[in-house]
Amino acid sequence: MQTVTLNEYAMMVKAIIPPPLLQTLQDNYRHATRNDGNQEPVVHLYLPNTDCQWILTEIDDDLDIAFGLCDLGMGFPEMGYVSLHEILESTGMLCRTLDFKARAGLMEYAHQAHLAREIVLDWPDDPNDRSTLNGNAQQNVQADAVTVPPATANTSGAMTLSDFLDAFRQPLLEQIEQQTPVVYNGSHASWQDKVLAGLKRQPFPAQAERIHAVYAGLVEKDLPAVILNGEMGTGKTMMGICVSALIFKGYSQKPVLVISPPHLVYKWRREILDTVPDAIVHVVNGSNAIHQLIAFREGLQNGSFKDGRPRYLVIGRVRMRLGFYWRPAFWKREYRFVSIDPHSGRRQLGRYAAVACPHCGGWQNDSKEMPIAAELWSTDRREHCQHCQSPLWTMRHKDNEDEQAESRLRKFLLQLPGIGKVTCDRLIGTFGVDNLSRLVDGNVYDFVNLQRADGEFVFNDKQATRLEKALGRLEFALKMVSYQPSEYVKRYFPRKAFSLVLVDEAHEYKNAGSAQGQAMAVLCNEAEKVLPLTGTLMGGYASDLFYLLFRAMPGIMASLGYAANRHNSFAASEERFMRNYGCLIDVFSINDEGSHLTAKGKKMSVRSKKAPGFSPEGIARFVLPYTVFMRLSDLGEGILPDFKEETRSIAMDGHQLQEYLRLSNTLRRHLDAALAKRDNSLTSVVINALLRWPETCAKAEDIRHPRDREQVLVSMESLYDADSPTPKEADLIQVCREEREAGRRVMVFTTYTGGHDTATRLANLLKHAGLKASVLRSNVGSDAREDWIAERVEQGIDVLICNPELVKTGLDLLAFPTLYFMQTGYNVYTVAQASRRSWRIGQKETVKVYYACYAQSSQVECFDLMNRKIKAALSTMGVMPETGLDSFSEDEDSEASITEALAKQLLGRPSLFAA
Repeated sequence: MQTVTLNEYAMMVKAIIPPPLLQTLQDNYRHATRNDGNQEPVVHLYLPNTDCQWILTEIDDDLDIAFGLCDLGMGFPEMGYVSLHEILESTGMLCRTLDFKARAGLMEYAHQAHLAREIVLDWPDDPNDRSTLNGNAQQNVQADAVTVPPATANTSGAMTLSDFLDAFRQPLLEQIEQQTPVVYNGSHASWQDKVLAGLKRQPFPAQAERIHAVYAGLVEKDLPAVILNGEMGTGKTMMGICVSALIFKGYSQKPVLVISPPHLVYKWRREILDTVPDAIVHVVNGSNAIHQLIAFREGLQNGSFKDGRPRYLVIGRVRMRLGFYWRPAFWKREYRFVSIDPHSGRRQLGRYAAVACPHCGGWQNDSKEMPIAAELWSTDRREHCQHCQSPLWTMRHKDNEDEQAESRLRKFLLQLPGIGKVTCDRLIGTFGVDNLSRLVDGNVYDFVNLQRADGEFVFNDKQATRLEKALGRLEFALKMVSYQPSEYVKRYFPRKAFSLVLVDEAHEYKNAGSAQGQAMAVLCNEAEKVLPLTGTLMGGYASDLFYLLFRAMPGIMASLGYAANRHNSFAASEERFMRNYGCLIDVFSINDEGSHLTAKGKKMSVRSKKAPGFSPEGIARFVLPYTVFMRLSDLGEGILPDFKEETRSIAMDGHQLQEYLRLSNTLRRHLDAALAKRDNSLTSVVINALLRWPETCAKAEDIRHPRDREQVLVSMESLYDADSPTPKEADLIQVCREEREAGRRVMVFTTYTGGHDTATRLANLLKHAGLKASVLRSNVGSDAREDWIAERVEQGIDVLICNPELVKTGLDLLAFPTLYFMQTGYNVYTVAQASRRSWRIGQKETVKVYYACYAQSSQVECFDLMNRKIKAALSTMGVMPETGLDSFSEDEDSEASITEALAKQLLGRPSLFAA
């Protein structure tokens, strides 16, 4: 007998019985008391090479106990209950007849089985004729059945995911084909090839397949949204633009809306103009956003856009959500009252200016039902009338005295490359504040092409190129936008004004309450079709998908029961989505409150926390029908070089390990004592110290209590001087030297660039070892990083050091084919994006990615969590992940919190917060 876990059992049952049939069986079970007990059978199951078979009408909610007609091959079939769990656990094999359709109620099947002394699937209309399928039934049924082979058990008695897929490959493929029909099978109309061939740039064959698939889903299958989930570097921008060209030719000639990260707005403009012939691109990226939208709206309404040319409106995601200044707006209505003097008893008439609604005139009362005085009215919240719900506030322009126009202009100009104080003064003196401000807010290309009175350009070609790149990535505003652009589109644009909305870096809109996520939902609702583009569809948690799916296709999500409640909150729907398709861990805490007179007092509390994972059912329902996948390996031979990942587990030296164990034991005692008092304040301090100290052990430090800064938990001395590398630093130096000898540059990622900065020390050690190294800091704006890195490459650096957060989007690091992670952090999006910055179209060198950690340290647990989150994220792409972190995840535990996981390891407790 083999061990079958509950999750494996549920997957096995669903592989045998499709969800629609399971739903019917469960509905029959729930309504069993309200029917006559003679439902029509739903499925016929049997064990091959035996005489055991069952015809089922019901199954419970646990997919275990089923009711129907049971035949164990002993000659007396009878109606009763059977445990499918026991059958699968003992045999691992069960078959279903694919073409079984009930021809009568269960009672009639029981009657026919009684006559034949076995279950029969068919019988003649003549009761005297018993020439049924009895003799050949089993043989014929086996030829048309789904067979689930025995589960492959490993040494622990549980089946791994890889073994499960190998064992159940065929039935799973058959069920997928039945339940998830193929949207695009490779065939398409010939005109689509002509459209793509007529573009200025043609996609690769693998890209063209995805373009046709997206069009088939959006137009031919009429899906509201299709997600293009492509790895970083696969050309999602190019594919999205090509889809828009097909939409323009074959579906609708309405404009296309592009929602882009602010630093990529002008990159989108350039890509569109370089791809689509005769395209017109409108960019909303300045403080005159509303004026640009008004002009665009006029073009929609007066028909000037119906000239046969494709039009695009590109808006930065930060710009689309910019709000407005406001002030309270209410009626100061005199409120009169009578009071009695407590000493004299005389009545006195009083009055004061109170807040009243200008729409209905109603007083706005406080908790004592007294009108609120005008001077006490809130100025930090936008209030509404307590009676008619009208707003008691209005919009206003930013006060002119807040900042002078020249000051704003100077601040902006000094951000641009090649413009210092002298050049700034000369520009303002020559062209004036008003002219320059109008150029920058109106059309940045006019600013780049500024001409002096003699007709000569102010900026030479090299300067103009650098300025154009910087302006294309810079989020600027010389005036305050007094109205939210997304709200303007919603209120004043024609309904469904856009044929398609392209959402770049769509995973950035997954957060529940983010303003840009809400603005994205508003804009998506103004387009007929939605195409989100992302390289990391989810970050490991099911909730990552919930809000993205709802904002892209709210109608479908609402129809499935995942809508806002009457308080306009999605919290309940999100939790239900997590329970149905993700992983939630319910933590029960029992607190002994002491003893009462007749009973012992206990209090139990329950809290839920998210864990990495997304169920196959969730993938089948919410990902596969709406997602087109693209991996770099799909591009084919010769387009991309090899990609190699490696984990480097580095041993501490003797003294370092001894000190680490002392640190661990000391902090463990403090944490244990604190938790005994139900004080959790030390948990994060302890875990962060254990993760960080091996990286910063070259610096002496005192680890203090977070609440009492005078209390020192443990003091650690410096173990290495400025010129002596730690074991991990020595490994980095060795890798960098080897790569330099091979003519390759190295990008080093470190997450400690703030208070416990390690980047400066790394740069000094590398320079001491004869390597040219530079550090990219956060004070280099996102708009300037590409130029900054290019300058350092021209200067001949060997190593670039930075935080991975700084380069996770918008940069192609083709000059750095080797990436070395000193630490990873816990953000899947950051690691996934940063680790692919070099492996892109155009890379000629083999890309190597190294993940380094100290053995026998808490960093192993950190890598394990990251590996499990990445596996959960890749599972939504249908990928069996084989990452460089695989060696750190031998189990399949889905613990979400690295802090609690490490604390459990330290204390050896099954539950950190249990009483």
